[in-house]
Amino acid sequence: MSREVDELQKIIDTHKKIVFFGGAGVSTESGIPDFRSQDGLYNLQYRYPPEQIISHSFFVSDPKEFYRFYKDKMLILDVEPNAAHKKLAELEACGKLLAVVTQNIDGLHQKAGSKNVYELHGSIHRNYCMRCRKFYGPEFIKKSLGVPTCDDCGGLIKPDVVLYEEGLDNDVISGAVRAISKADCLIIGGTSLVVYPAAGLIDYFKGDKLVLVNKSATARDTMADLVIREPIGEVFSQLHV
Repeated sequence: MSREVDELQKIIDTHKKIVFFGGAGVSTESGIPDFRSQDGLYNLQYRYPPEQIISHSFFVSDPKEFYRFYKDKMLILDVEPNAAHKKLAELEACGKLLAVVTQNIDGLHQKAGSKNVYELHGSIHRNYCMRCRKFYGPEFIKKSLGVPTCDDCGGLIKPDVVLYEEGLDNDVISGAVRAISKADCLIIGGTSLVVYPAAGLIDYFKGDKLVLVNKSATARDTMADLVIREPIGEVFSQLHV
C-alpha cells in the first residue's frame, strides 16, 4: 500500500459521513470508454461530432443517426462493476458512505450493490415512450432495428439520459446537494471536473476532508487534502472496510 493510499485508508477509518462523487474514470476499468481521454468517445470519427449527436436537437431531428451512435458506443450492457464500485457498495453497507453522486449512466454502482445513488446524467437502463410514457429496459433498445418505437402507441422511445441542451433533474440535484452538504468527507474520483453544472455541486461540501483520485490533474487539486494520481479501481482495491 502506497503512502497516499494508506492516508486515504486513515481518512475513511476516521469519518462516518462519506460521499463519493465520480465520473467516467470510475467505469473505464470495467471496459466503458470515457469521453475526453485519448481513446474516449470525443476522439472517435463519425459523420458528426459526438457532442452534436448526443444533443437533444439532434435526437429530435435525426433519431436514426442518434440511435446508431448510441447503441454502438453508449448502450454498453456486457460489463461488470470493478473494485471501486464494489468497495463503495461495501462502505455504504457498513454505514460509512451516505451516497454516491455519479455522472455516469451505466448503472454499475447499483449493480455492485449501492442503494443511495444520484445519477446526475440519467441511466441507460431506463427508457420511456415520449408519447405514452411506457417503460422499456435497455435490452429492448439494444435489440430494436433502427429507431425504437413503442409497441403500444408507436411513439418514439427516448433513453432517460441527459443529453446536451437538456437540464439536470431537479430532484436528483437536490438529493445530491443534501448529501454533499452533510458529508464530513468528500471523495472525488475518475472525473476531470470540467462538466458543469455537475462539477459545481462539489462547492456545497463544507466538511473536513476533500480527497481527489484521478489519473490526471484537475482544477480542484490545490483545494484537496489528499490527491492520488492513480487508477481509482487499483486504489480502492487496496482499501479495507
